[in-house]
Amino acid sequence: MFYSSENELIDNQPSINDFYNNTLVKAYLNTPAGQLFYAYAKPEHAHTAIVISSGRIEGLDKYKELLWELYTNNFAVFIVDHQGQGRSYRQLANKHKGYVKCFTDYRHDLHLFNQQIVDNHWQGKKILLGHSMGGAIAFDYLAHFENSFSGLFLSAPMFDIHTKNTPKPLAKLIANAAVFFGFSQSYALGQNDYSPEEFALNSLTSSQVRYKNFRQTYQDPLLQLGGVTYGWLQAAFTFIASVDKLSINIPLFIASAERDEVVDNTAQYKLANRHNQAIIKSFAGAKHELLFERDEIRQPLLTSLYQFCE
Repeated sequence: MFYSSENELIDNQPSINDFYNNTLVKAYLNTPAGQLFYAYAKPEHAHTAIVISSGRIEGLDKYKELLWELYTNNFAVFIVDHQGQGRSYRQLANKHKGYVKCFTDYRHDLHLFNQQIVDNHWQGKKILLGHSMGGAIAFDYLAHFENSFSGLFLSAPMFDIHTKNTPKPLAKLIANAAVFFGFSQSYALGQNDYSPEEFALNSLTSSQVRYKNFRQTYQDPLLQLGGVTYGWLQAAFTFIASVDKLSINIPLFIASAERDEVVDNTAQYKLANRHNQAIIKSFAGAKHELLFERDEIRQPLLTSLYQFCE
């Protein structure tokens, strides 16, 4: 298998950009509420399709390296920007606010994307790859809709979240109260418009090269997304409360980031323990964004993905 490396990432940018501009098919999917931006590419002799459900704040532009890498390894790739982020529609006047009316809206969007785009362009084996919030969406979707996926591979899935210095019960109470009193579209306490952190302070990755690349990509104002609203927070807590009642009947791989400060890993192990086809693996030294980590973390992660796809 070919592995993209940090040392060659800058030199490979022309090839990655050429793939993005000339090979990747990009378009918009109409939904009743707005348009979802998506992309796909199919190598001539592809054997498996990987459908990607990305994390909060992420757009497919951020996934250029991975899409190029998977395509180079003969995988068909499909990816969609969730509503409220990337180049998909956003509901609020302040485009920086992370907002969704109901977490179930995400799964309906993913179902529509799979039905109308993926299944129209691909009839072979499919693996669903979800990261963080996108992992939660992927699991929620598979638990509610008939589908033809052969497996679910999750990177640091959001089955619970860290609430920093606020106890979780209090955070839930505040979110519910704020929504009740009409503040669903207001930023949650401490949340603001997009403002990139210095690498030394970031909680996402320990790869300086990939972090810099991410922030350079997000200099495009259309991609920028800030913190979450009380509405998003309540929707997330509602989903998290439902996780114990959800199940899927296909193989599941959970990649857990040892140093994750964004999602609470305890919920990942709890879910894996009740799923009879689950494998969970902790990646030592990894921060939240496993797919954008240092090579010594990212390459074993991708090896696990490739083995899972066999």
